[in-house]
Amino acid sequence: MEKVLVKASISYEILIDKGILDRTGEFIRAVKNTGKAAIITDDNVDKYYGDRVMKSLESAGFSPKKYVFPHGESSKNHTTLLGIYDFLAENGYTRSDFIVALGGGVVGDTAGFAAATYMRGIDFIQIPTTGISQSDSSVGGKTAVDIGGGKNLVGAFHQPRLVICDTDTLDTLTPEFFSDGMAEIVKHGMIKSAELFDILSTKDIKANMVDIMRRNVTIKGQVVENDEREKGERMLLNFGHTLAHALEKYYNYTGLTHGYAISIGMSTFTHIAERRGMCKAGVADKLDALLRKCGLPLTDNAPMDELFKISLGDKKHLANGMNIVICPDIGESKIVRMSVDEYADFLKG
Repeated sequence: MEKVLVKASISYEILIDKGILDRTGEFIRAVKNTGKAAIITDDNVDKYYGDRVMKSLESAGFSPKKYVFPHGESSKNHTTLLGIYDFLAENGYTRSDFIVALGGGVVGDTAGFAAATYMRGIDFIQIPTTGISQSDSSVGGKTAVDIGGGKNLVGAFHQPRLVICDTDTLDTLTPEFFSDGMAEIVKHGMIKSAELFDILSTKDIKANMVDIMRRNVTIKGQVVENDEREKGERMLLNFGHTLAHALEKYYNYTGLTHGYAISIGMSTFTHIAERRGMCKAGVADKLDALLRKCGLPLTDNAPMDELFKISLGDKKHLANGMNIVICPDIGESKIVRMSVDEYADFLKG
């Protein structure tokens, strides 16, 4: 089993291996000796893993209860959040108790925000079950829900006590959702590791998933350690996300998944950067080749002028400009500060 230690405001381990889900109770008992467990999950994940995690927690001496909400980005809102609060209150959960976020990014973000805010903060454990959540969203303590004004605009930094990544859970994903999860993994290679990018490009991805995931969370963990509150280096993790969040909102969070949107964002910005001499020749083609290998899209027909307007509502839009992330070469990245007018011109290609 691979273990990665993240030394943030709270230090915690990320455990990575095949077939470790049924040891959940054992792993959690090592970091939580007291308290009741509230499993928060969605209806899709619950069918596969809800009872297994309940049984494992019970075997470790916990008395878990489970709250299940409908799957999908449309559930990542205050209605779901209030439902979780009511569930916790009605069942007498206190500050000594903890939440187990079992599922993908929507579950992790929403349950994590509930943990950050219920009784002003209780512990939570991440058990991510998708590629995006295992490689990215479960690590680093970003929690949030969406509002009408945009994605993840209401949230809090709240680090988990433990992250348990069973890569076998990726086997139950459809090919489309497996591809969706690869976007964040490709992103980590682009911004920080030419070696990871090469492994993804040349090797069988599924056969090497434990090693690939270890490399991913190591990159994410190191960035979080250096910049937990996203004041500097952590902004590099937004590569592809500026355009991605605009695309998601343009389609009202339906039809285009988060990973697909990130893929389009990375490819689009890299092609523009290459044409403008901001990255080495050939980088965009290498990125596109890997994205195609992963089954990810490169382009979309949404009008760029509309995406520009929407992206001005993103968190990366500052009072007097915009921060975007460019990769001058594979494994290298930098934050580029632009005025609103410069950003509008950049998007014209």
